[in-house]
Amino acid sequence: MNEQMTKDNLYRYLFENASVRGELVQLENSYQEVLSAHEYPLAIQHVLGELMASTALLTATLKFSGDISIQLQGDGPVSLAVINGNNLQQLRGVSRWDGEISDDASLTQMFGKGYMVITLTPDDGERYQGVVALDKDTLAECLEDYFAQSEQLPTKIKLFADTKQAAGMFLQVLPTDGNHNQEFEHLSVLTATVKQEELFTLPAEEVLHRLYHEEEVRLFDPVSISFKCTCSKERSAQAIRTVSKEEVDSILAEQGKVEMGCEYCNSKYIFDAIDVEAIFANAPTSDVTQ
Repeated sequence: MNEQMTKDNLYRYLFENASVRGELVQLENSYQEVLSAHEYPLAIQHVLGELMASTALLTATLKFSGDISIQLQGDGPVSLAVINGNNLQQLRGVSRWDGEISDDASLTQMFGKGYMVITLTPDDGERYQGVVALDKDTLAECLEDYFAQSEQLPTKIKLFADTKQAAGMFLQVLPTDGNHNQEFEHLSVLTATVKQEELFTLPAEEVLHRLYHEEEVRLFDPVSISFKCTCSKERSAQAIRTVSKEEVDSILAEQGKVEMGCEYCNSKYIFDAIDVEAIFANAPTSDVTQ
């Protein structure tokens, strides 16, 4: 297996002698795809990396086909950071900010009075949304707080990101009838010793062996993670149709075209006067000039 194939994977594992499950994620190419859309300050790059790792870890816990998003909002210089994913482990993300952000800016310095919104949207069924304050030192601690409030299951999360890679680990008590907090505490202490360098440079199997060499660990086959944006010229045409024809004609008269941009991947979609006439004539958007 070459080096490219060993990155952008999520690994699930169980402990044979404890009612605890774990996950490990390593990201590189998919993370770089997210960063390539904008020239993000260093601190925002790290937040997006940790958010990507978090979303991949949480997506792996989904029991349904659908989408998940983890969104950070606040009244600070960074107004938004969000990663969207689905049960196929396809991720995309974006952040919005204003002004200078120092390289070592904390969550509070970036988001001010902020909060985290986790949204689960099944293809079939009702949407669920949970909100917790961004009042901890790290994103991992805020996520642990979310699980403590929403599921009442002891959870340990470790997140790392630099300009090239992102990674994370997730440990949680299985929802059984028994009290397994002592088992979890022991494994949580072991998990907390993982280092960024280990997750960035070592195969998952070796990381798990180093952490849990005295435990019986069952490791499942990895799941591939990829960057995937859902934008398209068809969706952009649908967005144009929601604006009045007069307003679109005004843009055409002034600029000679209507340009739609995607924040997630920086793709540009151009519509000329003929395209616009087709859109408002209710022609199928697939007939719009490609």
